[in-house]
Amino acid sequence: MTYVVTDACVKCKYTDCVDVCPVDCFREGPNFLVIDPDECIDCTLCVAECPVEAIYAEDDVPADMQEYIALNAELSRSWTPIVEKKDPLPDHETWAGVTGKLDQIER
Repeated sequence: MTYVVTDACVKCKYTDCVDVCPVDCFREGPNFLVIDPDECIDCTLCVAECPVEAIYAEDDVPADMQEYIALNAELSRSWTPIVEKKDPLPDHETWAGVTGKLDQIER
């Protein structure tokens, strides 16, 4: 089982999770992070660090966010590893409570 970044991260891109990852499995896109399922060791450390609760165990991803499982795998192949915490996106507070942001992901 791996962990999956979901909807709440889109247009926020908090990177608190990156600091605690022991295997550097996070990948960074313009306005979203993903987890490389081949690198994730299921340590669970990132889950508690996410301020918007965007990270789920693959088996626990809500039914309305199942597409994020394949999306994390797909985008992790082309996005750049991120290994240090950065500031969230400038308008993160506006987007933190918004749901249904799949169409907002910039590739």
